[in-house]
Amino acid sequence: MTRRILCFGDSLTWGWIAVPEGSPTTRFPVHERWTGAMAAALGNGYEIIEEGLSARTTSIDDPVDPRLNGSAYLPVAIASHIPLDLVILMLGTNDTKSYYRRTPYEIAVGMSKLVGQVLTSAGGVGTIYPAPKVLVVAPPPLADLPDPWFQGMFEGGREKTVQLAAQYRALASFMKVEFFDAGSAIATAGVDGIHFTAKNNADLGLALARKVATLFAN
Repeated sequence: MTRRILCFGDSLTWGWIAVPEGSPTTRFPVHERWTGAMAAALGNGYEIIEEGLSARTTSIDDPVDPRLNGSAYLPVAIASHIPLDLVILMLGTNDTKSYYRRTPYEIAVGMSKLVGQVLTSAGGVGTIYPAPKVLVVAPPPLADLPDPWFQGMFEGGREKTVQLAAQYRALASFMKVEFFDAGSAIATAGVDGIHFTAKNNADLGLALARKVATLFAN
């Protein structure tokens, strides 16, 4: 039996390569993204589906880009890709942007909306497939941001990202789903202070592969 896993996230899942000038950029090749590293570590019997979009939020509309509200797209993504055994949700960094004015708890509430969407996704469109399991992943805290535009964008964001793991852990416990703290495996090392290095991706992919294998073993 092949386990199908949907990875729903932002630029950290899309594979954004950090550059000193902030943007524009390109993405890591598939085998260098954490999703690819996780797939390689899990081996046969797993199919990894990527749904990463740069700047995606949990559940709030961006003032200039209507594509970025994760909760507006997740139900469609699930229905498109079922049957699924697991959905990995790693979002929240973008919710800490200054113009959203969200507290860490409010960001966790946004994540709870996504969790609820997964848990109530049984059936999809005209099918009998059950809802998949959920793994909530807290992204690692932001590092120092050298670019002035990013500094304004994420003013106060580092402090919020530091608190996300505790809020997400509490959320996962409350909603009876799985949790993983990416900050326990990596620290954000990209030159922009936001994104991953190739090593970050490799280390996180390996750590999540272990978590996923344990989840299904149980």
